[in-house]
Amino acid sequence: MDRGLCLKALERALRVSKPEIFNSDKGSQFTSQEFTGILKGQGIQIGMDGRGRVFDSIFIERLWRTLKYEEVYIHSYETVKEARESLGRYFRFYNTERLHESLGYRTPEEIYFGWSKSINEQAGAIYLKQPQFCLESGVIGITIIESVISSHEPPGKSQLLTV
Repeated sequence: MDRGLCLKALERALRVSKPEIFNSDKGSQFTSQEFTGILKGQGIQIGMDGRGRVFDSIFIERLWRTLKYEEVYIHSYETVKEARESLGRYFRFYNTERLHESLGYRTPEEIYFGWSKSINEQAGAIYLKQPQFCLESGVIGITIIESVISSHEPPGKSQLLTV
């Protein structure tokens, strides 16, 4: 990544939203006077990861991991346009529909805007799966016990998967 590309990306991002803190690594493209000057001029605090500060960017690292496993790795994009459209759909889903355990099974949109949806369409379909390993007649299997959350149905079915 070069400094010019990062400056363009920063300027585009600041047209959409202004964060309280901009966190990055200490690459020269992020530490240049021009880059940090733009942030300071907007009143944005600057945070930079340092050695031993592994948790500084844990939330964004978790987002990238989720994006890769739930979207990128399961699709084979043929064009840049297709990738952009698919990623756009995923981020709309991620922010407005996908429930997040760390947010109390609410969406980022609900948290950000302070909304409390009275009916969450996914609430009845959330299952917490707890694997239980067993050995039956020489075959190793995994029993998945599904417990329904936010539903009046009792905890349900089990199935034995052999591996």
